[in-house]
Amino acid sequence: MSLKKQYLKKSVRCKVTFRLPKAAAATAKTVHIVGEFNDWSTVRTPMKRLKNGEFKVVVDLVPGREYQFRYLIDQTVWENDWEADRYVKSDFGDCENSVVAV
Repeated sequence: MSLKKQYLKKSVRCKVTFRLPKAAAATAKTVHIVGEFNDWSTVRTPMKRLKNGEFKVVVDLVPGREYQFRYLIDQTVWENDWEADRYVKSDFGDCENSVVAV
């Protein structure tokens, strides 16, 4: 599973764990998650490489809305989440963005 949502009872946040599988970034040196929740920054939210080759990051999001995002591999290759809640056409170019609904 590439998206895991954990709603916290005593918080107005939802901890969302994003995972990019090894198959999507087998030779990657770096992966960043880029989306509405970090103002589409290509450097602000780096993901950590796990021993199994996956990349992972946990982001706190406000429930009750949807967030568009993509993964940026080695600052050159864009990848969508293979198990996103849905996809929407990007405002930039001929591609789609992944969407997580919390």
